[in-house]
Amino acid sequence: MLNIDLHCHSNISDGLLTPTHLVERALHRGVETLALTDHDDIAGLSEAQKAADSNHIKFINGVEISVSWRGRTLHILGLAIDPKYTPLLEGLATLRAGRLSRAERIAAELEKNGIHGSLEGACAYVGNQGIIGRTHFARFLVERGNAKDIKSVFKKYLVKGKPGYTPHQWAELSDAINWIRGSGGQAVIAHPGRYGLGKNVTQDLLDEFCQLGGSALEVISPSHTSEQVKFYAQCAQDMKLSVSCGSDFHGPNESYYDLGQLPNIPPGCIPIWHNWKNNS
Repeated sequence: MLNIDLHCHSNISDGLLTPTHLVERALHRGVETLALTDHDDIAGLSEAQKAADSNHIKFINGVEISVSWRGRTLHILGLAIDPKYTPLLEGLATLRAGRLSRAERIAAELEKNGIHGSLEGACAYVGNQGIIGRTHFARFLVERGNAKDIKSVFKKYLVKGKPGYTPHQWAELSDAINWIRGSGGQAVIAHPGRYGLGKNVTQDLLDEFCQLGGSALEVISPSHTSEQVKFYAQCAQDMKLSVSCGSDFHGPNESYYDLGQLPNIPPGCIPIWHNWKNNS
């Protein structure tokens, strides 16, 4: 199988590396096709494309859109998007505008639990002032000694029922898929195993996703156990969806999978790139 990674982040959102350095790391790790999928922002795509061209890596324009669905936050990847598509740009701008107010609420919740200065601390890790997210707070909490690493933060803080959690209204699922499809891209449910939906609710999500024109499930993900990989691979086959794979790489020593480290897609699945030129 080709060495393909269709989910990673630069410092345009909550990754540690610039788009150029991310592409260079992918090259050194043997990646042949890479998608940059920053949260709610596509500002790094042009730089990444130039670096990919220089390093002879096939580059896919991508984004990871924050979605609210039945009171939960989901992430929908847009792959092979047109970064000049106006409705997509306007939608992402709206999502980014809400991030600062959410960050202020997160900081207020942490303050109630005796953790002071978290907004300023999180902002110190922000590479793009338009994007501040929970990972920036997580890095501050690790620095402060509240947790040993990023993964531990998300067990103790910032998630529902834990200090620092605050609800937020993101894009509607239908809007996210329409923005992606309207731009000529393909919509993918990112790391479905992360959401803890259960089989019945998962089926509801897949039914709605397919009805709206969704394309694929991200089956290979660091969020998935081997059993979940099998389960979501079967879901994709049952729903006639393609499958995708991604490291969800944020930076060295922060990600379970490094770039170029992904296991193969399970047999019987149709990869999302099967009809992409030069990737069949």
